[in-house]
Amino acid sequence: MDCLRGFLLFHAILCIAFWVSRSRAESLNTSTILPARALDLLLQKYAYGAFVHPRNEIQFDAQIPSNFTGVKLAAVRLRSGRLRTGGIKYREFKIPTGLVEQPHVKRLVLVYQNLGNWSSSYYDLPAGYHFLTPVLGLLAYDGDNLSATNLRELHINASHEPILIRFSGVKTATGRGHDQKCVRFGLNGVAEFTDMVSRHVCATSTHGHFSIVVNSTRKAPEERLPPSPPLPPIPPRGDGHFRSEDDQKANSRPWKFAWVLGGVLLGVAALVLAMTWAVRRLQKQRITEMEQEAETGEALRKATVGKSVLPMATGIRTQPVLENEYVP
Repeated sequence: MDCLRGFLLFHAILCIAFWVSRSRAESLNTSTILPARALDLLLQKYAYGAFVHPRNEIQFDAQIPSNFTGVKLAAVRLRSGRLRTGGIKYREFKIPTGLVEQPHVKRLVLVYQNLGNWSSSYYDLPAGYHFLTPVLGLLAYDGDNLSATNLRELHINASHEPILIRFSGVKTATGRGHDQKCVRFGLNGVAEFTDMVSRHVCATSTHGHFSIVVNSTRKAPEERLPPSPPLPPIPPRGDGHFRSEDDQKANSRPWKFAWVLGGVLLGVAALVLAMTWAVRRLQKQRITEMEQEAETGEALRKATVGKSVLPMATGIRTQPVLENEYVP
């Protein structure tokens, strides 16, 4: 029993140490996350909330809070093999045949974002560049579990032809020396500039956020809002209405892991105790059976010899005969 207590105490200390380290790591990640990445996580939850009656290849518009007026959000669920064998037209994105995701999943969800007049609030451009279109986002997530949140993005790659983005409502660039460029913001927020393949059309081979910008001496007309507004509450799943969730839901994962591990350890301890009890029970039962067999055997008479009581045979079956008395 002392060994078992030591075993349970050791694992309890191990669970506490793991939970503390996990909590510190998550707090560090939360404090260093970019505002645009936090927005992506929030919009993923709203996009998955649009799948009230999910069907493959049907594009669903997602509702978002009123304090994000101007942002458009949609989601479509596809089988991964569907993108390898055939393309799809998804809002401004024309996705060709041969799209491959990593890591591989059976189903994936493509989340479409149009940040509207919030584009410049979440994505910064180098000096001299200005947005001519809203920032459009195309992100891929695992589509097997539509109730999941805080999912890691899948890496998608157009293996044959590039993904084309045809922008609409492009603002007119004013000023001298303007030069329109396509820009892609990676998941780290870094801007990558490329030339347009045709008028108002950009190309990419992977996911991210995209826009058309201009490098000019005068700023193109645009509306700029204060940076990084507070994020709204997270929507529930499947009922079409929005209500608040606990913002610390993600921080409960270490507790869940500790509870699961503790339950496993308690189960092992209970199994060990049950096996010990069963062995002792069998030993006791065997001793009882042996005692019963001894009591039900042939009874011997007892005789008192001095102060002791000893068993005594009832008689001798064969009488001894001396050899010299034997008569043939």
